[in-house]
Amino acid sequence: MLVGTTIFHICAYGQVAEKRAPRGFDKVRANIFRGNIDTVSYTSETVGTTRKALVYTPPLFSENKNYPVLYLLHGIGGDETEWLRGGSPQVIFDNLYADGKLAPMIVVMPNGRAMEDDRATGDIMAREKVVAFATFERDLLDDLIPFIEKQYPVKSSREYRAIAGLSMGGGQALNFGLGNLDEFAWVGGFSAAPNTKDPHTLVPDPGLAKEKLKLLWISCGDQDELLRFSQQTHEYLLDHEVPHIYYIEPGGHNFKVWKNDLYMFSRLLFKPVD
Repeated sequence: MLVGTTIFHICAYGQVAEKRAPRGFDKVRANIFRGNIDTVSYTSETVGTTRKALVYTPPLFSENKNYPVLYLLHGIGGDETEWLRGGSPQVIFDNLYADGKLAPMIVVMPNGRAMEDDRATGDIMAREKVVAFATFERDLLDDLIPFIEKQYPVKSSREYRAIAGLSMGGGQALNFGLGNLDEFAWVGGFSAAPNTKDPHTLVPDPGLAKEKLKLLWISCGDQDELLRFSQQTHEYLLDHEVPHIYYIEPGGHNFKVWKNDLYMFSRLLFKPVD
């Protein structure tokens, strides 16, 4: 369907009613319950050092409940704090909870640059730093996820684990999520960067993807120079009848787009798929 310049291609998902986040979705509200953000340190055998991540726990969090988890990844110029600095995810989530639109979940924001010096300094396009974003797949699966499952009351099966990200993190989310369907059932790529694998490599077995995925979300701004990477993935999925949401919205490669994507994507998570 086409509404203004916002394009949805929706296959098999019936929950999308809103076309964009409402006005004020990312503004702090008074008199609502709020979640909490902690900085955690975990031992990475993959990198051979201690690494940091941010963890958002929802309003009215209880150690006596088990929660699903969203792993939310940053871009090539960021680190574990990028979403917090540019996207106000805690505000978006708090407001969604206040409106009764979000399933209770824990959100982990890691550093996706898996190397000893993982700071976003110097030449962020240096080869070793780009390679470190691919290395993060092992750090995530072998080190961070087990740490989170030991430290927090989370559900550990794939049906309760999601991954999403922006730009370089969007490519990571598609690569790692679709490449590890036994680990993730909910996958979202926001303005995925050129690190996104070729669609034939990304989804070599469309039948398995259909069977395993609860939700596959691909979105991008209509003025984004990287749009072609999302488009080619969408076209392959469409040709192979893999259910997904393809969401093109007004905007470029920036947090105005990504905040809206986070709002739209997160409210679909961990709910029955129509």
